[in-house]
Amino acid sequence: MCRNIRSLHNYEPPASASEIHDAALQYVRKISGSTRPSQANAEAFDRAVEEVALATARLLDDLVTSAPPKNREIEAAKRHARAQQRFAA
Repeated sequence: MCRNIRSLHNYEPPASASEIHDAALQYVRKISGSTRPSQANAEAFDRAVEEVALATARLLDDLVTSAPPKNREIEAAKRHARAQQRFAA
């Protein structure tokens, strides 16, 4: 799928509504093939983003784990290190 869509589960603090909405927007953009829908499709696009965001929030609320919560800063540093290694010239 898309490298920019990241896991939102098991973080402390939990994913915010904004993070969930951004992930839903990115997903709908990817599957629709459009970053900005036409006026004719804007309502369907926006509705899809809201529905995906609601489903995502429900999923995150229902998931259970025994693993300790991940730290956002540590995970971001890991992503940064992987990117540096991947794109090193």
